[in-house]
Amino acid sequence: MRHDRLNAVDRRGFLGLGTLLGLGALAAPSPLMAMLREAADWPTVSKNIHSYVDTRKVAGMMATIGWGTDAPVNLTAGHLSLDPSPEVNADTLWRLYSMTKPITGMAAMMLIGDGKMRLDQPVADFIPEFADMRVLTDPANSLDSVPAKNPVTIRNLLTHTAGLGYSIVTKGPLLQAYLDNGILPGVVSRQPIPGFEGGAEVPSLDEFARRVGGLPLIAEPGTKWSYSIGLDVMGRVIEVASGMDFGRFLQTRIFDPLDMTSTFFQVPESEAHRLATNYAVIGGLLIPIDPGKNSIFLDKPAFPFGGAGLVGSARDYDRFLAMLMGGGTLDGTEVMSRAMVDLGTSNLLPDGVDLTGTWVAGQGFGAGGRVGLGPRAGTYGWAGAAGTVGGIDRQRGLRASGYTQYMPSEVYPFQGAFYEWVYADAAAMAQAKAAA
Repeated sequence: MRHDRLNAVDRRGFLGLGTLLGLGALAAPSPLMAMLREAADWPTVSKNIHSYVDTRKVAGMMATIGWGTDAPVNLTAGHLSLDPSPEVNADTLWRLYSMTKPITGMAAMMLIGDGKMRLDQPVADFIPEFADMRVLTDPANSLDSVPAKNPVTIRNLLTHTAGLGYSIVTKGPLLQAYLDNGILPGVVSRQPIPGFEGGAEVPSLDEFARRVGGLPLIAEPGTKWSYSIGLDVMGRVIEVASGMDFGRFLQTRIFDPLDMTSTFFQVPESEAHRLATNYAVIGGLLIPIDPGKNSIFLDKPAFPFGGAGLVGSARDYDRFLAMLMGGGTLDGTEVMSRAMVDLGTSNLLPDGVDLTGTWVAGQGFGAGGRVGLGPRAGTYGWAGAAGTVGGIDRQRGLRASGYTQYMPSEVYPFQGAFYEWVYADAAAMAQAKAAA
């Protein structure tokens, strides 16, 4: 198996959700709103996803949108690949990449709710190698370091404020140390990708976490937002705290109770026919880098990557979002407490953390996902390196997720524009309600 660095960063994240005006009327659905839901009246979303496919920017694209915990509307366009293949649908499998992070974050919140760990508990209580962390004095040029003043905490791992790096964004000598130690964020392709060097073989999750603890930090814990492998390390913390393999914990505590039957760290051979092909966009052309029927995700991963390892269907991810909309309960099954959903979707950033120049400047961050502040309050979610995006708006009672497969994700504005399309249609619904 080739463990290449992810060749895109999910920097578009959860941009713009809840920023449009005039949506307060959406907070309390009416009979008219129910009728509009049933009519699947999302013309702006539908028009744009078809435009992406018709102009061959992508092979396939879809959106899944729902009110509260009601059944969603699925809008689809295109096929699993540019080659003759089935049309995409709610059961198509997509590489979720960093949309894994909110799932791992909520798994951690469950254990906090269970009393198995605390939000501000030192990670060293679970991974002893984190007991004596050091901080780089000149990250761009040297591995020289000094003792850290603060411990790395659970809060820090969840919010990317631990001072950890990420091979997809980290520069300087620490990047090479990560590559030499196999501290990589996930997989992309069986083939080498020019410009994206690999590294040493990725170890097991417990060894991965120990190696991370043995390397210096790029910033003092709790002082700077730095996109990182924190949610991968959290996978090991969850194992220690729960006494259960991380993948098994997600399966028994989240996937099984929510009937998420199409969410995998390793796609079974029997389901390969549902996996969309992933493309690199080069010179305006789509170059297949991970064909669905021969995907690297059919191989067993080094470990379940809590930061970027999941493949799943729109149906499944929507059920995860619907559970959050339901305050931890869906279809009568309580998956987690409302208190932990409230906490995990709130701003958990440490006081005074420096967000200057980051993807979350002016915003908050919760358990593995961005949260909105001010007019964006109530929003929570994140995006993935291959073009997926998903989140909730608890204040307005709306959840939405978009799916396609291309890298790097910033080649097209899809992840940021998606919510603009959703809210344009939602605003039209609000106007129709007001005029009724």
